[in-house]
Amino acid sequence: MNQFNRIDELKNQLDQHRPLPAAAVKNLRDVYRVEWTYNSNAIEGNTLSLIETKVVMEDGLTIGGKRLQEHFEVINHAEAIRFIEDQVTQTEPLDERTLKTIHHLILKNIDDENAGRYRSINVRISGSQHESPHFLQVANEMQELFAWYDQEKDRMHPVKLAALFHFKFVYIHPFADGNGRTARLLMNLILMGHGFPPAIVKAEDAQRLTYYETLETASILGNTQPFVELIAQCVEESLTTYFKAVL
Repeated sequence: MNQFNRIDELKNQLDQHRPLPAAAVKNLRDVYRVEWTYNSNAIEGNTLSLIETKVVMEDGLTIGGKRLQEHFEVINHAEAIRFIEDQVTQTEPLDERTLKTIHHLILKNIDDENAGRYRSINVRISGSQHESPHFLQVANEMQELFAWYDQEKDRMHPVKLAALFHFKFVYIHPFADGNGRTARLLMNLILMGHGFPPAIVKAEDAQRLTYYETLETASILGNTQPFVELIAQCVEESLTTYFKAVL
């Protein structure tokens, strides 16, 4: 059984038990919000621990010795999750307005000048050989990405669709900052819209390294398969966790 078949089998088993117990779903959603926020921020260098992230998110407390920006990164990411949950509930389309709203939420009170605005400079990605498109090409590249998505969204497996959208987005690197967090939020917006729980890329050294290495392989060699497989693994882990918690 290949990876997508295992994922489909797990999801089908889960779907057979819907509606899921409300208390279990709420608990899982709360857990995932914290873990998703912690891991996505930690991948980008935020030094708040999982417990500190939870305290900032749920209790509104500040952590001594930590930068104000790191607190805003937690608060903003949690708000962005709430926004995409609302988008999924209301079956709103994934379009440029949604994208820019998510990015604005991510950079709010951190870089208000660039929040929700495509970059007006050329950038290099640290540690990567990949050269992002010239900033004058960004708007057209993003239009092509959304056109690709609209063409593929009803015929490609949702996990592959979400993973490839993530890759294509970071390949363009449309914003001056916040691209990684935004990409992972968009990826999960797609997954959640198809009834999957969010896929969490772990910030632990092994998975974080694989995440960057597979993105680099896709960018430089054009081989997206390892990255798709990594995201599928994350989806499978989330489904398994969900399955054990609610059944």
